[in-house]
Amino acid sequence: MSARLTTRPALALLGAAGLALTGCGGSSSPSGSGSASGGPITVNATDTECQVSTATAPAGTITFKVTNTGTKINEFYVYAEGDRIVGEVENITPGISRDFHVEVTEPGTYQTACKPGMVGDGIRAAFTVTGDAPAAKTDDEDLKTAVTGYSRWVNSQADEFLKETTAFVALVKAGKVEEAKAAYPHARSYWERIEPVAESFGDLDPMIDGREDVTAEGMEFTGYHRLEKDLWVDGLQKDSNAIADKLLADVTELVTKAKSVELNPLQLANGSKALLDEIATGKVTGEEERYSHTDLWDFEANFEGSKQAIAELRPFLEKKDPDLVAKIDSTGKALGDLLETYRDGDGFKLYTDLTEDDVKKLTQALDAFSENVAQVAGVVAKA
Repeated sequence: MSARLTTRPALALLGAAGLALTGCGGSSSPSGSGSASGGPITVNATDTECQVSTATAPAGTITFKVTNTGTKINEFYVYAEGDRIVGEVENITPGISRDFHVEVTEPGTYQTACKPGMVGDGIRAAFTVTGDAPAAKTDDEDLKTAVTGYSRWVNSQADEFLKETTAFVALVKAGKVEEAKAAYPHARSYWERIEPVAESFGDLDPMIDGREDVTAEGMEFTGYHRLEKDLWVDGLQKDSNAIADKLLADVTELVTKAKSVELNPLQLANGSKALLDEIATGKVTGEEERYSHTDLWDFEANFEGSKQAIAELRPFLEKKDPDLVAKIDSTGKALGDLLETYRDGDGFKLYTDLTEDDVKKLTQALDAFSENVAQVAGVVAKA
């Protein structure tokens, strides 16, 4: 799903030089600076307003506390120039508060945005960062190793994403509809595993992964979901080959950018939670793959990406909070075991084959795992 229109983002694991999302959690505020006066910057998100308590903060770790006092699920974003996501917290249900930290080391003008209903460009306002701050670093060897390992894994997934997209595009252009359908969820799984990284580059995200709703914002409906509709609903169109060529070009550009990004430990922690939010707001609802109904492939890929980030952080977490690790292991196994019951051959059942009770069980298992993963950023932030 495109961050521009739906539930994205989750967080941006990546950003411009000097920008990094550094934490996300539940209702309690982790340590860190908010406004110049100290404490978090409060955000009152309603169905029609995005009330940010201050429009200025000093460079460094900026803490936001977002409370949804409206009636719709909301999201809150911080954007840099070109709609590059600096930080985001999503799936904020009515009556809930969510906290996150954004590390901004370069002064300048940014934007804040609430997205009631998780659609559109959001209710935006200018946000100014003053002064400058050194980039956050860690001396913990386990955290350094975690970043190195996760970066290597992201690079490998990006390579496979390009390889599988190349094969998928070739099938579409050859008119091999059934083979292209079979390749579609497999190729997309590589995107879904590294989604917080992949969605961070402005319009590349909606061009590759935007749903048909992008037309409401004046954008052309392109990418994977346009070809999904062609394959499953409309049949291949006169411009399907051109759309396929554009998809491959966009993915090639994205992979090059993704492999050049430097990450930090808090980005791993927050990215893990963001991937679970992606499941909660797009996959469990069945909205993501609305034509092919291959949502469970995406569900598994997001889940795998979340677990990979936690696996890289595991040596550090075992030292700092072994009880949390045990809870993550337990709830993660429960979710994984449940997901396996919906296997069908090498893939999964179509989402339309699931009952309301099936969806409820998946949602409950996801919530239990997500609740524990949400605490990881707070542990890492204390390093």
